[in-house]
Amino acid sequence: MFEFGRDLRKLFEKARESEDLGWLELVGADLVQVEARREGIDAGRVSAARPFDGWMRSSALWREHARRTGSRVSLERAASAASDAARHTTSLDQTAAAAIESGAIHLLRFDLFGGPAALTAALSDVQSLTCERAATRSAAAALHARLCARRARLTGETSALLDAGALLDAAVHDARNLPPTVADDLRLDRAALSLEAGVARRDARMLDQAGRDLRALVEAASPDHRPLTRARALALAGKGMAALAALAKDEAAVAHGRTLFEAAADQFTADHSPLDWAVITLAGVTRETPLLVLAQAEALTREPGLLIGALVRERRLSAEVAFAETMGDVTSLNGLEAVVRRRLSQATKVQPLDWAADQIGMAQLFLARARLTGTEARAVGLMLAEAMETAREMGAPALADRAVLAMPESVEG
Repeated sequence: MFEFGRDLRKLFEKARESEDLGWLELVGADLVQVEARREGIDAGRVSAARPFDGWMRSSALWREHARRTGSRVSLERAASAASDAARHTTSLDQTAAAAIESGAIHLLRFDLFGGPAALTAALSDVQSLTCERAATRSAAAALHARLCARRARLTGETSALLDAGALLDAAVHDARNLPPTVADDLRLDRAALSLEAGVARRDARMLDQAGRDLRALVEAASPDHRPLTRARALALAGKGMAALAALAKDEAAVAHGRTLFEAAADQFTADHSPLDWAVITLAGVTRETPLLVLAQAEALTREPGLLIGALVRERRLSAEVAFAETMGDVTSLNGLEAVVRRRLSQATKVQPLDWAADQIGMAQLFLARARLTGTEARAVGLMLAEAMETAREMGAPALADRAVLAMPESVEG
């Protein structure tokens, strides 16, 4: 155990001199948090030789911890460290780098908690930057392309998607100046955009582009060195395969997609990166997914307002409702309703995404009880419409889609 601790510390010390944070994928979320705190303490010392570099690294580490855990506290600590870095800049290029880091935090805030305003704030951070180094210019272009891609996916407009795709292509072409982790995130975003647009438009060229990106990422990301990147690429490939299988009604493709999700889940453990585990678990959810697995995912995503937390909660509640209906258990449905109502009434401030998830679950509960008792489910259409609108306003199309799927054609609000 002593040898492990000593070797791990050597890894940290060596990695401190590198801009590539890929080594973080080898350590769990708890150790990332420990190192983020230590880096901030060192950067804040009066004797710190390079406080700007220290604060920038502290911000990146806190940001990675927030990305893996969904912790608002860690996200705010990342923002605070980036602000401290901005106060210690000694050149225009460092000022630009600090602004890019701040933009990356806004992007992550959107990914975790929704809210299109976060994208607007991030775009403002990267506009009109004066970048002296080629690496900083490439980082600014990469962040700008990723932000535009997210905004384009929210609007769904063809022109915006094409423009975003062109920006991602240009940024990927210039990725040689980027740290490997940033370049990988860029390629994952391009694959996600190409896959989504390719499925929606039945565009073979876009689907081929997504396939090439994902294949390259999986082949380059060794499970012994980059397990999380490999898992994200495998999960995205599984999502694409599942979508294509649904379009073609191909059972073999369904099985292949399931195999890809299983391979992604095998790359790491739930405590290593709780949110990655929850995302992959939810993406691979089937009607046969055990409630225990969904409950575990919910326990890992309890941060109020967390998008993946709202999605997991809705899926878990829906699964419980479906099980109770299958068993003809009206008493259990009444108990579930009481739990949801109590949660909503006891919360001092219910986050919009959490509220939307509970509205979808409650609507499904009312419909199930109506089917069992032969009564009418009132106001269900209105509940689902409001949940859908809230989810869309928050930039959470996946949750809005769940409201649409729950909407029965015969029910009026």
